[in-house]
Amino acid sequence: MLRRDYLVRMIEEMTEVLGKVFMLKQQKKKVEALWALDELFKGQFRLSSQLLENLSAKDIVRLFQTGGEVEADKLQSLARLLKEEGDVYETSGESDEGASRWLKSLHLYLTAALHGAERSLWDISAAISELQSLLKSYRLPPDTEWLVLHWEETEGRFDQAENALYRLLEEGHATKEDAAGFYERLLTLSPDTLSAGGLPIEEVEEGLAEVKVRF
Repeated sequence: MLRRDYLVRMIEEMTEVLGKVFMLKQQKKKVEALWALDELFKGQFRLSSQLLENLSAKDIVRLFQTGGEVEADKLQSLARLLKEEGDVYETSGESDEGASRWLKSLHLYLTAALHGAERSLWDISAAISELQSLLKSYRLPPDTEWLVLHWEETEGRFDQAENALYRLLEEGHATKEDAAGFYERLLTLSPDTLSAGGLPIEEVEEGLAEVKVRF
């Protein structure tokens, strides 16, 4: 109950400020919008925008680990703010600055989702899908691509998980054993489940055979 109350208060405060940021963004007041977000970063997470820019996504995740456990709901709330900051830069014509924030936001959202975040807090599934669409022309860092693979597999979108796997293989960030393990996991599922996930059992068997030959 205490955790829920804390989250509700945090979301209420963030939602109020995000409303202001939206208005400032519409008015092309980039500096004021970024300042409001920076104040929110500091107030909610004791982190500045500058520090978040300098830290890698993995380093940010480490800041939200206590005793090996990820503070998933805080992490996804931070991801929401980074997404908004990216939007401000994108609206201002600074696409690369925007994309760098979106990439970190995606990594944090995926990490949070895979560590039991409350999905209704910021509609995490929709947030991940939106960021994947925004970043479709960018190459994801390997660590983020691995998270995409695990997320899509967990969600039962096996064809999308396979796409992530092949991107990792082609760039040398996954091994034959990784690929074989993926297909072998899928072969423990029912044919109906695999078909529903966009990867019929015949394609899974073909994929496993191809991995063994190709690598």
